[in-house]
Amino acid sequence: MNIPSDLKYTQNDEWLRVEGIQGTVGITDYAQEQLSDIVFVEIVVNEGDVVKQGDTCATVESVKAAADVYMPVSGKVIAINQSLPDKPETVNSDPYGEAWMVKIEITNPAEIDQLMDAAAYEAHLAQKD
Repeated sequence: MNIPSDLKYTQNDEWLRVEGIQGTVGITDYAQEQLSDIVFVEIVVNEGDVVKQGDTCATVESVKAAADVYMPVSGKVIAINQSLPDKPETVNSDPYGEAWMVKIEITNPAEIDQLMDAAAYEAHLAQKD
């Protein structure tokens, strides 16, 4: 399982890549593995939306289940991945790259400290299994 060390993680299996005051959000390799074959992705926020930590930003559906994707931090949506709904299988093949879901301008940097680093996320997953 791939857990990049340069990302932050939530207990709900979202990841956040922080670059200055911008953040990119997606779901982890573990999450896509648990869901199995992703067949549908709907991004439920729009550019310009102001979102809070914990708000739903997307829904993913697989042959096994549906799951909401939550915002790891608060911010203003500055980009959404327009190609993802047409290629939902990208979530399975490249969860940390092409399958990013939204990009935000982070408005409360202190929330980043509440997220797990790669080692903590790995330990969190070990407790689940």
